[in-house]
Amino acid sequence: MTDTNWLEVSLLVNGELAEAVADVLARFAPNGVVTESTGVKYLDEENEGVAVGPISVRAYLEVNDQLEETRQKLEEALFYLGMIQPLPTPVYKQIADRNWMEAWKEHYKPIPIGKRLMIVPAWMESPEPARIPIRIDPGMAFGTGTHPTTQLCLELIETNYIKVSSIFNPPPATVIDIGCGSGILSIAALKLGAQTALGVDIDIESVRNSRENAATNGIGDEFIIGQGSVAEVLAGQFAFRSAPLVVANILAPVIIRLFEAGLAELVEPGGSLILSGILAEQAEKVIETAQTKKMGLTGRRQMGDWVALACRRD
Repeated sequence: MTDTNWLEVSLLVNGELAEAVADVLARFAPNGVVTESTGVKYLDEENEGVAVGPISVRAYLEVNDQLEETRQKLEEALFYLGMIQPLPTPVYKQIADRNWMEAWKEHYKPIPIGKRLMIVPAWMESPEPARIPIRIDPGMAFGTGTHPTTQLCLELIETNYIKVSSIFNPPPATVIDIGCGSGILSIAALKLGAQTALGVDIDIESVRNSRENAATNGIGDEFIIGQGSVAEVLAGQFAFRSAPLVVANILAPVIIRLFEAGLAELVEPGGSLILSGILAEQAEKVIETAQTKKMGLTGRRQMGDWVALACRRD
């Protein structure tokens, strides 16, 4: 058996560009794309810490007769992406006679989120045993926890479980995750104390990824996963039609459309709706739309240009 040589291509970008770059690289690297946070910032000893600094996005191209053609097409795709927002020049490095999977695993770092969560690669133990580990395969292009929208959403989800429950303010027992992606939000809610989560996505690949990540985290039937969106949940195609906690980490225009499709109806009276994937200049429009559906704003967090909102159904 002959060892395979690989050409590593990497770019250092901010959190906003990481997923877009990963999407481009994934077209040319069928074995996977890696996103890695380069550091964690702590404001003081009491601070929970947030991922900061550039995100390293890497992919591995097989060295073969088609390499130059593949590289040319990849650079052309990056050029067009760079016309929307400037990109750094990609860096190439030969990895000879070595398994690329092991090459990038050496550099991956866990990401602390909020006060209690830690996103860790599936093969590692959490460096902070006191935190709850959320095991996600960082070779996936999406939903690995490096993007600000995911981090903000996880922090707001955590606030629903961080207080001691009482008969007047119990933590949400069920969660609905619209556009579940990798399943990271539902997995976190279940590990924080939810009894059941329903994750739906219109992309069947996301449904498969969610199932795989759930299994990696030792989560089984308590995580119901299926293809669909708001309309399918309201139509009764899944185990329940509403929940005391509903989350949607999508994009502002999509969130606004989902409100018209009945997003607020998924939230039980007195329940919470957490929204992310919102650019700062779009936040007011989302808040106004939520208020027309009798959803009052209860929390807002921002990281860079991205905003996450918490609303409560009257």
